[in-house]
Amino acid sequence: MNFELTQEQSMIQKLMREFAEEEVSVGADQRDLTGKFPLEIFGKMAQLSLMGLNFPEDYGGCGADTISFAIAVEELSRVCASTGITYSAHISLGCAPIHMFGTEEQKKKYLTALCTGESFGAFGLTEPNAGSDAAGTKTSAQEVSDGWLIEGSKCFITNASYAKFLSLTARTKTTMDKREITAFIVPTDIKGVSIKDNYKKLGLKSSNTTEIFLEKVSIPRENVLGSIGQGFRQFLVTLDGGRIGIGAMAVGIAQGAYELAKKYAQERVQFGHSLSKLQAIQHKLADMAMEIELARTYVYKAAWLKDQGKRFTKEASICKLFASEVAMRVCNQAIQIHGGWGYIHDFKVERYFRDAKLTEIGEGTSEIQRNIIAREIGC
Repeated sequence: MNFELTQEQSMIQKLMREFAEEEVSVGADQRDLTGKFPLEIFGKMAQLSLMGLNFPEDYGGCGADTISFAIAVEELSRVCASTGITYSAHISLGCAPIHMFGTEEQKKKYLTALCTGESFGAFGLTEPNAGSDAAGTKTSAQEVSDGWLIEGSKCFITNASYAKFLSLTARTKTTMDKREITAFIVPTDIKGVSIKDNYKKLGLKSSNTTEIFLEKVSIPRENVLGSIGQGFRQFLVTLDGGRIGIGAMAVGIAQGAYELAKKYAQERVQFGHSLSKLQAIQHKLADMAMEIELARTYVYKAAWLKDQGKRFTKEASICKLFASEVAMRVCNQAIQIHGGWGYIHDFKVERYFRDAKLTEIGEGTSEIQRNIIAREIGC
């Protein structure tokens, strides 16, 4: 086994580290207070050809691998998790389903727009009454003479306010023993589509999280994504890749909080010497460093399996579950090391703590991940 990054992966890591520190970290605390979406940052990322990082050059991408994607998400999340989740969702939930299941015409039209930064990627699966039970979707699509008529709503959608189109699921047939779900590509500027971003969130305040309402939305037949009746299966495959992104995001949050805690412990003097000389603090930092390394390694393993074309469902759930719980533990201890100052916005770790919680919920809760892992090991 070779745990060393390739030359290309190392270059992407260096680029993303420099970009994150020079462009993303500036103003991150202020964006957390105001909720301002980092549109200018993504404009610069588009200029660097990063918006289609791991997709083919034929569609405006860079042709990089999934490990490079994980590295990019980690580096962004290390300084601003709102930017990290925006990018992760754009790639893994916006671009990926079109790349995996779209026709050549759909890829040229939609994937190219995503990879070049013309549009953000968004993905509509969750509904007000269909969260962990995503198969219970109520949004419906009725076949009509000139295409499909969609009715329903979706919630907790990342990036939809800045997306020119999104992929979403809808029921196309229901019988006594079978529910048929199909995926569609829906433009966001057509009649009957309305988007609201009124959520007041605990964290990730400068990411865009929306509801979408669809009232007799008419789309042509060619906007079916993949095969009729296969939408739910397609989106499960998409979520496997998305969990690698959330795992990488969690690692980035944990790394950022750890670095802040270590720096504070080295500078803060109590009882005549720095906190970092106290064994209790040393043990906290040692545990944080250890768990981050383990989480990162497993994120890379899941990404490597995906790149090799091997099955990675179990590994995606493990990396997402473990990394998200590591992020919560690390951020909690980072606040503890800071003491009272950790509770204050200016010291940043409270932002990391708030942002980390979403990683235990998004792309399937920790409970759902344990269900998947149990199923994959034959329980």
